[in-house]
Amino acid sequence: MSLDELRRRTSEKWRRYPPDVLPLWVAEMDVPLAEPVVRALTEAITLGDTGYPTGTGYAEALAEFAAERWDWAPRIAHTALVPDVMMGVVEMLKLVTGYGDAVVINPPVYPPFYQFLTSLDRRIVEAPLDHRHRLDPDALDRAFASAVAGGRRAAYLLCSPHNPTGTVHTRAELTTVTELAERHGARVVVDEIHAPLVYGGASFVPYLSLPGAGRGLALHSASKAWNLAGLKAAVAVAGPDAAADLARMPPEVADGPSHLGVIAHTAALRHGGAWLDNLLTGLDDNRRLLGELLARRLPQVRYRSPEGTYLAWLDCRALDLPGDPAEAFLERGRVALVPGPDFGTGGAGHVRLNLATSPELITEAVRRMAEAVR
Repeated sequence: MSLDELRRRTSEKWRRYPPDVLPLWVAEMDVPLAEPVVRALTEAITLGDTGYPTGTGYAEALAEFAAERWDWAPRIAHTALVPDVMMGVVEMLKLVTGYGDAVVINPPVYPPFYQFLTSLDRRIVEAPLDHRHRLDPDALDRAFASAVAGGRRAAYLLCSPHNPTGTVHTRAELTTVTELAERHGARVVVDEIHAPLVYGGASFVPYLSLPGAGRGLALHSASKAWNLAGLKAAVAVAGPDAAADLARMPPEVADGPSHLGVIAHTAALRHGGAWLDNLLTGLDDNRRLLGELLARRLPQVRYRSPEGTYLAWLDCRALDLPGDPAEAFLERGRVALVPGPDFGTGGAGHVRLNLATSPELITEAVRRMAEAVR
């Protein structure tokens, strides 16, 4: 899509900053909607089918997609509709922890993890990623021990694939998570919203597909992969030993998803596979292009190409800027990125860049960024 077309959009990405700013910050994609989604929404609106959601169609579509892509099919009886992934996380954590209990997270990590956990009155215990942006078993072991100290309940909120680093956790890493969590008695809640967005060379492993993960809870949504953030809906999935917990979720939670969101997400999962594959090809090209541009124009910036998501985590500490790099890129280069400190420990001196745009805009953004720090 052209820049002029994109600027006609009224979502937050295109309205927060003045028109001279290139917005490569929030996780919205600069792509047209998948045709099956457009068709399903158009039919629903034409019918006036804009009421409340019901049924298991979304969960069934997710199970079909997961079976085809990941060789895993969640049991429909162990699923529930939730308003979106983060509200689903909140409801799952309410089921397995109480006020003042601890939740372990892996910074630098998606900023709403901090915001929602604070609002929930949960104690945050950090187990930072290692220098390769991977899970650190020793840090997790220490964090779990701290979280359950005194006999308190505790949970582990895992981002898989990881936002902002784009790390796709391996089967071995996730197996270690199951072992550590069981050893310490911590419950695992996994945000798997970026699961469909994984590139060649890595493989997404659903947490609940692992032996030993039966007490886990996972959240899935078509939101990120098909650019449906404005059409709210998600599916909570329980492992076999957590089904009774999920059954205790208040029934009113299921009234929160958008009916149009459920329709759109179901159409995406059932009929949007070819569109997703084409998207991944373009994103793969973009992540390589960004690496080439940075090597040429901003060689001081360290960039580890993401294994998944459409987010790039850029280490700008070698630029030796007096303040936050995102502020410099915005004020001097007119490029909007997400400041690294928003992601917690390990975020200082970093920025997150959204790759889901045209090669032309990525090229222009890097040009502006380079000019901003000359």
